[in-house]
Amino acid sequence: MKLATLKDGTRDGRLIVVKRDNSAYALATNVALTLQAALDDWDAKEPLLRALSQQLEAGTVQSRPLDEKALHAPLPRAYEWVDGSAYLNHVILVRKARNAEPPATLKTDPLVYQGGSGDFLAPTADLPLADEAWGMDFESEVAVILGDTPQGTKAQDGAKHVKLVMIANDVSLRNLIPDELAKGFGFFQSKPATAFGPFAVTPDELGAAWHDGRVHLRMRSTLNGQLVGDPEAGPEMHFSFFDLIQHITKTRAYTAGTILGSGTVSNADRARGISCLAERRMIETIEEGKPKTPFMKPGDTIEIEMQDAEGHSVFGRIAQKVVKVP
Repeated sequence: MKLATLKDGTRDGRLIVVKRDNSAYALATNVALTLQAALDDWDAKEPLLRALSQQLEAGTVQSRPLDEKALHAPLPRAYEWVDGSAYLNHVILVRKARNAEPPATLKTDPLVYQGGSGDFLAPTADLPLADEAWGMDFESEVAVILGDTPQGTKAQDGAKHVKLVMIANDVSLRNLIPDELAKGFGFFQSKPATAFGPFAVTPDELGAAWHDGRVHLRMRSTLNGQLVGDPEAGPEMHFSFFDLIQHITKTRAYTAGTILGSGTVSNADRARGISCLAERRMIETIEEGKPKTPFMKPGDTIEIEMQDAEGHSVFGRIAQKVVKVP
């Protein structure tokens, strides 16, 4: 089942069900007005939404052509946005980029931070940049939306709390990060609004590509029309989503509608390219002594997408342009 949120002039939009080929949609407002409303009563609403999805595929319900530009992020705002860093290759490279050592617990204790969740960017929204010196970077990630998840949830029970899967562009302002982290209090100004792909899908929609709490598909990132990376998202995700759930619930519970991110998808095989510019710059530093690739500037474009084995866009496409703002 594939869900999305249609812009309608309100903060939270209207919930729709989308065809598997992304060509059309049916309004789901007779089941739940918004995706958050559906998540709040998921056990009751999910079967009704699934029935509507089946009717849409069969052509037995009124549908309309889909324009991805008319969509919000699946959740235009969320109760919480918690992002992990589950790909160790990314952690190692980016720490090197700012002359920092990986933590001693790199392989045993996941890194997470809590980002702003009150105003997400739509999948085709511009990326606002006030100062090019801040060093804007894209970060291509997988994310899941949780249902109500109690404190003390174990990894082996994580699957039942993952309701939906999607992709994200977790934008970073790289040149603001070192000074922020030097204060010992974490990211804030260096992490502006995150964008999400247009479609949130139930895990079963991924078939064999969803197992062990990981999405086993390639994450494609296209910068200014050039494919710069297509790493495998599954095998090198050291901490699965289930592991991340166990970690974040150690001391508190999470409400339905919490979004949990994987961190930047990264492979040790450099032939698979990059999912953020910081990695390319670090590789250049290792190989050539200094970075030469600039961070993003006004006019640059980034597209992020995952395709299944048949080449279909599973989560839709994030397609954004950097624009100068005052």
